[in-house]
Amino acid sequence: MNRISQLLPAGNIVVALEVRDKSAALEAAAAVFSNSTGLDKEKIRASLAAREQMGSTGLGMGVAIPHGRVRGIKRAVAAILKLVRPIAFDAPDGRPVGLLVALLVPEFATQEHLEVLSELAQMLSDREFRERLLLATTGDTLGAHVAAWEPIRPAA
Repeated sequence: MNRISQLLPAGNIVVALEVRDKSAALEAAAAVFSNSTGLDKEKIRASLAAREQMGSTGLGMGVAIPHGRVRGIKRAVAAILKLVRPIAFDAPDGRPVGLLVALLVPEFATQEHLEVLSELAQMLSDREFRERLLLATTGDTLGAHVAAWEPIRPAA
């Protein structure tokens, strides 16, 4: 089993989200996280926005991984938001983003944060997998794709 599926509650998968821009997408991600964690939506949004100010989390290929550190959670939590229409996200390839895989980590979770981001990057670099996510029409299907994905582990 991969790490991301362990951090992704079914309620944190949103398909067919209508947003107009990056700011609205971060606001929507904050609302999803607030609903699942009980944390203040504005604190979450501010954390995600602060990270974006340091540089875009757009990976390219239609995908972004907005992420932030938040006081008050004990373990990382993920969310996936699939947009109705892709939006500008300052991705390195200039392409608009239609899929956000967002991540919140505890305020001081440095190693866990890096390991989860590494696995996310590996997952979203897989063209066939990425296309399955972009074509998914339900949260259940999207979640099943994530759960079925197997990371490449280094030889022991």
